[in-house]
Amino acid sequence: MKIQSIETFTNEFVCFVRVTSDSGATGWGQVAPYYADITAEVVHRQVAPYALGEDAFAIEHLMDIIPDREHKFPGSYLRRAMGGLDTALYDLRGKAEGKPVCELLGGTPGKVRAYGSSMKRDITPKDEADRLKRQQDRFGFDAFKFRIGAECGRDQDEWPGRTEEIVPTMRKAFNDATALLVDANSCYSPKKAIEVGRFLQDNGISHYEEPCPYWHYDQTKQVTDALEIDVTGGEQDCSLVDWKRMIDERVVDVIQPDVCYLGGMVRTMKVARMAHEAGLPCTPHAANLSLVTLFTMHLLRAIPNAGKYLEFSIEEEDYYPWQYDLYVKSPYAITDGHVLVTDAPGWGVEINPEWLAKSTYKISSWER
Repeated sequence: MKIQSIETFTNEFVCFVRVTSDSGATGWGQVAPYYADITAEVVHRQVAPYALGEDAFAIEHLMDIIPDREHKFPGSYLRRAMGGLDTALYDLRGKAEGKPVCELLGGTPGKVRAYGSSMKRDITPKDEADRLKRQQDRFGFDAFKFRIGAECGRDQDEWPGRTEEIVPTMRKAFNDATALLVDANSCYSPKKAIEVGRFLQDNGISHYEEPCPYWHYDQTKQVTDALEIDVTGGEQDCSLVDWKRMIDERVVDVIQPDVCYLGGMVRTMKVARMAHEAGLPCTPHAANLSLVTLFTMHLLRAIPNAGKYLEFSIEEEDYYPWQYDLYVKSPYAITDGHVLVTDAPGWGVEINPEWLAKSTYKISSWER
């Protein structure tokens, strides 16, 4: 079964990829969100030329050769584009074999525990606590993540005193059975990060994400070594060489690869396997309700070192309007704080034809 065509359907934020084989079999995937229209061009210029006419089931081979063929481009955009091909081919294969992707990866369908993930910093501590309590009452989440510091904030808070207020406010709002996680988004220097981390420990926070600028592994490792709280990170990293270093040096306690940023399921499974061999859990980054969350659900049902929960965005249309109306039926129903990976073949999702009709379309085809 050869790859006959690769199509992209895109707007600024989302790009779906459809792969069709010479037998007429199809599969849907997605590149990473944000500037997805730029990544779509990379799909056609730097990914499709090496995939068209190749075996549609040879996903690992393609994920190995494309970085070699495009060795002058080792960065994020190529990996994001590769992820669109990888995830579409897994959907195609799953449909051809009548299996969900998690089963192709060695796992099984079933439930996945989720934590409610807040993306907001422009919200008062009281309003955030009230908002998350409503989410708990409605969906049954028993874990939440909220934001501290300022994004790449150079030790500055979103506004003075916000972190010092929101942490105890959140702990007081929820009982001890509710796990609380925080994300600093590369805010702090090591000294400040350690100071904040001890404050988090004293308030029963269990997960401290990206405390230092993520590209400075040495800074993050200082924080990891100094604290008892789980220090986590890795969402931005797309190089397997960097991942090996991060894991070998135990830069973090919990790894957080993003399936779409890293370049798809093959590459993310490799990272998860390295972490498993090092005794590290994998709690991936999945910060929106595009297909990245569905990809992550299947991943967590397939790896032996799956972390405690799935990241699940609680943001609504006022914050992320682009993540809505993507599907005929959403795969993201929350029941008692869990989502369900079904036994439907492939990803088990149908892209909304109305969304596709409004998108920018392009096709690359195999010329025999």
